[in-house]
Amino acid sequence: MSSPDIVVTVAAPGGVEQLRVTPRGPQTPGAGEVRLRHEATGVNFVDTYHRRGLYPLPGGVPGVEGVGVIEALGAGVTGLTVGQRVAYAGTAGGYASTRLLPADRALPLPDAVSSRDAAASLLRGLTTQMLLAATHAVRADTVLLVSAAAGGLGIMVTRWARQLGARVIGTTSTAEKAALARHHGADAVIIGRDADVAAEVASLTGGRGVDYAIDGVGGDALPRFIAATRAGGTVASIGQAGGTVAVEAAEGLARDRGVTFTRPSVLARLTDIGIYHAAATEVLAQLARGLTADIGGSYPLAEAAQAHAALEAGRTTGALLLLP
Repeated sequence: MSSPDIVVTVAAPGGVEQLRVTPRGPQTPGAGEVRLRHEATGVNFVDTYHRRGLYPLPGGVPGVEGVGVIEALGAGVTGLTVGQRVAYAGTAGGYASTRLLPADRALPLPDAVSSRDAAASLLRGLTTQMLLAATHAVRADTVLLVSAAAGGLGIMVTRWARQLGARVIGTTSTAEKAALARHHGADAVIIGRDADVAAEVASLTGGRGVDYAIDGVGGDALPRFIAATRAGGTVASIGQAGGTVAVEAAEGLARDRGVTFTRPSVLARLTDIGIYHAAATEVLAQLARGLTADIGGSYPLAEAAQAHAALEAGRTTGALLLLP
């Protein structure tokens, strides 16, 4: 006998105890919508930001990427069929057995890409494509600094950047995570939350610094990444897993060093449906060639709170999934 359908909602901004599991039957899709039955939902740091109230969460259901099979089509939907396997990213509502999705967000999956790999990799791939092409054009002569290089996004960025020929210096909190980052192509890894990143980067680059630094940690880590970047380089701040980003202070430090400081948002970028489909086409082609995120663990959908707790405590590597 199958389990009853459920949805995970955020009762109020706060800790993992605010994630509530309740029954919810399948909904009827409206015009221009499809109903998906999830096969896997990706867990991302942005989900924890939504839960904590740092970012607004329309509809109250976290989860911005997933893969499912279409169960029903709303009026006016063309080009998709019931029974088709599709992925999506950038639209909250994924922590549910079934969900309604605007049809123009549904991306038919190549047979070569498994549902779990797609759910673990699509948003990370779209973020990587933004970072390595739109935010700063990474080339074979680029020296890149990547935070949390053993995490789901860090691994994806490292592998894609190495594919472009760039040199990648990663940071990790432990030696075990450093070994994983090296396994996925990092040329060098700086270990420890309190490491002197600027000094170690200077040693690794002959005093020059990196061309481009990607920081998803925030807090005290961001100034260290700015200090490790050469004049004329770029620093992208893409998260605050380790503490709030002091934007004015970061901008001032970057200005003093002659560094471009930017805070790109993949979710904001993906609101443009043309960019969404163009970028997704490139990412899905990469996934079909095997450039997927490592899956570090999976949890039943009803245990979303445990997944958040593990992610926020830094106990994970690779990507996490919620499974129905």
